[in-house]
Amino acid sequence: MATLSQRALAAINRFNAAHPWSHNTHYHRWILRHLPRRPGAVLDVGSGAGVLARRLATRAGTVHAVDADEAITVRARALTDPGTAVTFTVGDALTDLPPGPFAAVTCVAALHHLPLAPALTVLRDRLAPGGRLIIVGLAVPDTPGDHLLGALAVPANLVMGWVHNGGRPGPRPASMTAPVASPTHTLAQIRAEARRLLPGARLRRRLFWRYTLLWQRPAGWPVSSPAPGASP
Repeated sequence: MATLSQRALAAINRFNAAHPWSHNTHYHRWILRHLPRRPGAVLDVGSGAGVLARRLATRAGTVHAVDADEAITVRARALTDPGTAVTFTVGDALTDLPPGPFAAVTCVAALHHLPLAPALTVLRDRLAPGGRLIIVGLAVPDTPGDHLLGALAVPANLVMGWVHNGGRPGPRPASMTAPVASPTHTLAQIRAEARRLLPGARLRRRLFWRYTLLWQRPAGWPVSSPAPGASP
């Protein structure tokens, strides 16, 4: 017989399945607030269904959106109005990114699909001087603070699902149909790599099982060689 906690978890899962909403889209406004003023070209890595790329196009001159999954990229193109300043490309984030430089590089819920240090290096090196790296990511919960914030997110998630769907069951957003993977690094491990590769980066634990990382490339940052296997 199922325990009370098992029945409660099953009820929560049923509610979430009937009232889906995107935790990633929740942070799009935060990303837009941290874009440079009047950005020219922006690179969106792990662009999925293109929701963020289309929002970036309202602020940037051009947006280059790259995702490794062909099916979700086809869907992103279909959902994008003709004339929108977004180019969707199927490619590997370590080897197929356009060289840039870019005024901003965004990466939402995609960094944990990649080897951490090479990915941070490639994204960093695509930035123009003064350009900003803006990441929303997932980490393995490891500390009491992680678990406490995760527990607080459960009721908040129910409320947000209800509000986003107008109190009625709804379909999964297109942004939730991209391939997913579980994170493999803790926040402490990500912070250590960020300190090494992105001195001065601001990394914060966030609600809804996410963290944010913000780094601005100094004007005098040396031009470095791409990571092994990366495009020049």
